[in-house]
Amino acid sequence: MSFYDRILNCRPPPAKSYRPFLVEETVVGYITDVFTGALAEFKDVFAVSGEEVRLSDGLGTHADRTEAVDRVLRILAERGLVPNWRDEAYPVGIAFGAPSFFHMERAAVPLFGVLAFGVHVNGYTGQDPETRMWVGKRALDKPIAPGELDQIVAGGQPAGLSLMENVIKESAEEADIPADLAAKAIPVSTVTYCMVRPEGLRRDVLFNYDLHLPEDFEPINTDGEAEGFYLWPIEKVMQTVNDTDEFKFNCAMVAIDFLIRHGHIQPDHPDYVDLVSGLRAPTSLGRS
Repeated sequence: MSFYDRILNCRPPPAKSYRPFLVEETVVGYITDVFTGALAEFKDVFAVSGEEVRLSDGLGTHADRTEAVDRVLRILAERGLVPNWRDEAYPVGIAFGAPSFFHMERAAVPLFGVLAFGVHVNGYTGQDPETRMWVGKRALDKPIAPGELDQIVAGGQPAGLSLMENVIKESAEEADIPADLAAKAIPVSTVTYCMVRPEGLRRDVLFNYDLHLPEDFEPINTDGEAEGFYLWPIEKVMQTVNDTDEFKFNCAMVAIDFLIRHGHIQPDHPDYVDLVSGLRAPTSLGRS
């Protein structure tokens, strides 16, 4: 295991394994043959061919598309094909901030291989080289990566919230960080990747924030999604990311980004160039 191994774990799958998912001639996602078969039943919503899946042209408005897709997804969820329903609406589009074509239940996003967005907050104390970082441990009943290590705050980006509104919301829920303190989080970078996970095809853009916390601050989880928090010297964070797979896959990437930006991984590291470029991988499978 190494820093670069964590990047390689997030490599995209072969494009031939997926069919493009189109809305109004625009590719917004990628769907496996297996899930395509489940969608083919709903001919009023999805037009399925051997080459692609299209949302019906008869669904001409954002509201019509959202309602029709949600109806199908609820049926498929009852059949066990859309597990871990969240009741969170995610926008379906081609880029963050671009007008969305419709909203989709969060649990279905990787099944359609559509872009998803999130916020990750690096909570830390002290100053380099004495930096210490708060590390969260995910609850054992989390549907994704239970018991693995995480940032102090991280969450998906739902429709209807700005990034900072989401940072403040997630900070309160996950670590009991007061709103006025969370609002001091500084936007610093993005991490992007396209990879296969048990839940489906993840095409994610993570907006990363650094939040310098008071020495006497102690996070408390309020939503049950974290088992606990640890305040680690940055050397222990580096060792854990580099030598183990204890960090959740994307949280390891966010940690590597922090280590590079704060000078803990230096340019003379043999994988430096590959690490920097690997943190901003393309999110497309090739057709757009």
